[in-house]
Amino acid sequence: QPLSPGLAGERLCSTEEATAGSGTYTRHGFIFSSLAGCLERRCEDSGLPVVSVIRDSESQLLPNVGSVVTCKVCSINSRFAKVHILYVGSTPLKSTFRGTIRREDIRATERDKVEVYKSFRPSDIVLAKVISLGDAQSNYLLSTAENELGVVVARSEAGVQMVPISWCEMQCPRTHTKEFRKVARVQPQFLQT
Repeated sequence: QPLSPGLAGERLCSTEEATAGSGTYTRHGFIFSSLAGCLERRCEDSGLPVVSVIRDSESQLLPNVGSVVTCKVCSINSRFAKVHILYVGSTPLKSTFRGTIRREDIRATERDKVEVYKSFRPSDIVLAKVISLGDAQSNYLLSTAENELGVVVARSEAGVQMVPISWCEMQCPRTHTKEFRKVARVQPQFLQT
């Protein structure tokens, strides 16, 4: 039976009911899944069935620490931006993972002067790096503190895709209005159109 998607660390059963097989680990008398995939129970002659978790070929790729991800900004406040992670590298994710870019993780320099609303706006597409795995709400902590990371696609108030004109500004080609962003110096291999 498939585990709920993305839930490595899901408690499967007690060690009295089964033996831990591949893709699992035991802790405090229970067997947990160590990866996302499908649960398999094999009966052994020696008594207890063996519980394994099989990563199927369709199984969910999970964002890992150090992964470069493409995400879309959902909301911002003075302390952080909330995002939905869409791609890990160039692979689209099947289910939505939430992420947070904290104010202090937006830039590498002058971190205390950064303002979130001058860096991102809702619906921006951002390249970011995973710096820590999520809590129970699978909320990943992301950083855009490298030059290659930051906003790659943003629309102006007029709804037109803006053009980067510096590392902190983009301009609407129609109205020529400038807006502040934490602009990514894009490397073509990361760009998902």
